[in-house]
Amino acid sequence: MENNRHAVLVTGASSGLGEATALGLANAGYTVYAGVRSEENAERLASTSPLIRPVILDLTDADSIRAVGKFLRDRTDGAGLHGLVNNAGTCVSAPLECLPIDDLRAELEVNLIGTVALTQELLPLLRTRTAVVPPAIPAGRIVNISSGIGRVAAPFLGAYAASQFAKEGVSDALRRELAPLTVSVSVIEPGAIMTPIWSKVAATARRVLHTAGDEVAGCYEGRFEAFVTNNENRARTSRTRPEGVADAVVHAMTARRPRTRYRVGPDAWAAAIAARLLPDRVLDAVVRRQFAAVGPTAARGAEQPR
Repeated sequence: MENNRHAVLVTGASSGLGEATALGLANAGYTVYAGVRSEENAERLASTSPLIRPVILDLTDADSIRAVGKFLRDRTDGAGLHGLVNNAGTCVSAPLECLPIDDLRAELEVNLIGTVALTQELLPLLRTRTAVVPPAIPAGRIVNISSGIGRVAAPFLGAYAASQFAKEGVSDALRRELAPLTVSVSVIEPGAIMTPIWSKVAATARRVLHTAGDEVAGCYEGRFEAFVTNNENRARTSRTRPEGVADAVVHAMTARRPRTRYRVGPDAWAAAIAARLLPDRVLDAVVRRQFAAVGPTAARGAEQPR
C-alpha cells in the first residue's frame, strides 16, 4: 500500500487528453492510476513518471471495471481516492440516416454507460475521504471530460453529441446528488484539439459512408466529405492544446471550490454562449456556415493527418 491521500484515476490515459492529464496531475504531486487498454501503453506510460501507475481498464467490460475497483480498494487500504477523471471516449462520425446502430451502441457504451458504471464502482472510495478533509472542502472529486459538442450538436456528429449531451446531464444530476456528501463534480468542455482521435474519426466516417447504399450515400457524400476535412483542419490549426485541458483538471482537483464547468478554447466558449443566446434557427445558420467553409472538391483532395 502506498500513500494514496492524493490518488487519482484517469481513464483513457494512453494518448491525447488523457495522457496529458495524467502527466499534469503527476507533475502536481498526485499518484495517478492511468487507465489504459493494452500492456504496451501501460509500459510506456509507466516510464514517463514515477507517480504514474498504469492499470488495464476496459469501460465496456463490467468485470474489468470491478477488477479496477478492487485493485484501488486494496491499494488505498482505507485512505480513499482523491479523484476520478472520466476522460475515455470514442467518436463516431456519420450521417444519422446511415449510422450503424451497433456503432451508436458502442459510442454510448464507452462515453456514457461505462462512465456511469465506473463512477458507481468508485464512489465509495471518493466518499471515504470525508473523514480526513475539512467539511468546507470537497472530499472526493469527479471530473468528466465532455466537449463543446455537448452544447451545440454539429451535423454528422449526432452519435457523439448524444453521448456528450447525456454526459452533461448526468454530471448535473450527479453534482446535485453528491453535494451533501461533499463530493464535487466538474465538467471540462474542450474545443477543437488535435489528438489521435481525429485520424480514427476520419477513418470510421469514411467506412460508414462507403458501406451505405448508393442512394443514401449520394444524399450526403459531398457535404459529409467537406465536414470531415473541415473538422480535421479545425483541430489541426487550433491553438488549444491538451495541456490546457490538463491544467483545468488540475484546478478542479486542487481548488477549494472547483468550478462546475471549465471551457477550454475559444470555440468551446463560443459554443456555450451561442447555445444560451441564439434562437435555434440562427444557431442552425451559424453552424451551417461554419461547416461549409470547405467545399466538396477541396475536401476530396485534402491531405489527411499522419
